[in-house]
Amino acid sequence: MNTSFLKKLDLHKKNEGTWTGQKSLKSDTYIESYSPVDGELIGSVSVTSKKDYEKVIKTAQKAFIEWREIPAPKRGEIVRQYGDELRKYKEPLGQLVSYEMGKSLQEGLGEVQEMIDICDFAVGLSRQLYGLTMHSERPYHRMYEQWHPLGIVGIISAFNFPVAVWSWNAMIAMVCGDVCVWKASEKAPLCAVACQNILHKVLKANKVSEGVSCIITGDYKVGEWMTQDKRVPLVSATGSTRMGKIVGAAVAERLGRSLLELGGNNAIIVTESADLNLVLTGALFGAVGTCGQRCTSTRRLIVHESIYNEVKTKLTKAYTQLKIGNPLDSKNHVGPLIDKMAVDAYLKALQAAGEQGANILVEGGVLKGKHYESGCYVKPCIVEAENSMPIVQHETFAPILYLLKYKGSVENAIAIQNDVPQGLSSAIMTTNLREAERFLSCAGSDCGIANVNIGTSGAEIGGAFGGEKETGGGRESGSDSWKAYMRRQTNTINYSTTLPLAQGIKFDL
Repeated sequence: MNTSFLKKLDLHKKNEGTWTGQKSLKSDTYIESYSPVDGELIGSVSVTSKKDYEKVIKTAQKAFIEWREIPAPKRGEIVRQYGDELRKYKEPLGQLVSYEMGKSLQEGLGEVQEMIDICDFAVGLSRQLYGLTMHSERPYHRMYEQWHPLGIVGIISAFNFPVAVWSWNAMIAMVCGDVCVWKASEKAPLCAVACQNILHKVLKANKVSEGVSCIITGDYKVGEWMTQDKRVPLVSATGSTRMGKIVGAAVAERLGRSLLELGGNNAIIVTESADLNLVLTGALFGAVGTCGQRCTSTRRLIVHESIYNEVKTKLTKAYTQLKIGNPLDSKNHVGPLIDKMAVDAYLKALQAAGEQGANILVEGGVLKGKHYESGCYVKPCIVEAENSMPIVQHETFAPILYLLKYKGSVENAIAIQNDVPQGLSSAIMTTNLREAERFLSCAGSDCGIANVNIGTSGAEIGGAFGGEKETGGGRESGSDSWKAYMRRQTNTINYSTTLPLAQGIKFDL
């Protein structure tokens, strides 16, 4: 495997994954990163100690005092420069994402493009952090509200989007005047180191403290230090619902803020009038893209009984044409799962489905042989099931698609779609305007994302990203998501020579 991209990203066999100020902190303990593509050791990243964590936080606090005073458009200019650097490093960084995480090279490059896009978005946002003015009930008074940065934003990212989701948070937080401490996934730590290498060059060139963006690395214990730390007013965490409940409780206990992006159990509804060409494309990519390891992956396909058999036949045929293998080879559609723990979860889910009475329509299994030495390659599969089955109610991070049948009106399909604990992404395939509008109405999808005639995955950075119920309720990226990274302040100015009180209250003084 040609890994020349590692050198281009200034990555070494041993990488220091803790940054404070102008230097990295060396460690005696390292996380080894193995590629799920070929099982080879890529490199190692130092584990943050509690002592080094304290240095990181103190450095970030000091950097915040300086960073918040820089005008927002000037902060945006620095983010713009980072976007330009990402353009230069798009190819090697995309290769690293693909090699360390296992997604296809096209998806790896697409993830870096998302970083570039959010930089562009944040640059414009840096001139649009608008407040409001309102009329006071008291004469010669003016009222308005403005937004101020929070301080340190803690970011806990997941392995499946090892760089993009961090940037959704960090670029917005930075133009808002916050500084960031990033707890990267221990399953893809080199991606985080590479991003920091590039960003720190930009910060240094602008004579800005590198403490504006620090990373800490390690297992969940390192993340716990941050979630329990009152010096970190906001923690944005992406991961499983189980993890999110722990993070949310810890942050809430100290009355901090949390922004949670958790599990999804996303469905596409296919009505009688659907264009089946769109259905096949949307369902196939949604279910097998990133080997089913997106929080927006399509888990359930809810098909009207009148076209159920036709959809089943065409989809089954499409699955036989999938090519599974090295994701850096553009001829392959599906890469590996992240590790053998994910493979085990995949196998257990299939076993549970069989035990619960589901019909395995397209067989799964682990691939073996010359091109699958890592042991992380599995077959995407289709399972005919009922929505009430416990395994269908559960999110499995793997390429398992549950095929469900509905009868009658679109309301019945919507009820099936909503009848799961999660509420991230949803879609309907229909050429019927009434069905589409019903799906998007207040009585329709209960998810944070609802699409018509496109799949459940592939969210654009211009819209707020997030979901409801056990998905956590947070919003990242576009729209007015920036408000999560700032504190609101209401201001009243009296420009009269007296001090009238609200509601006409008077004191005889």
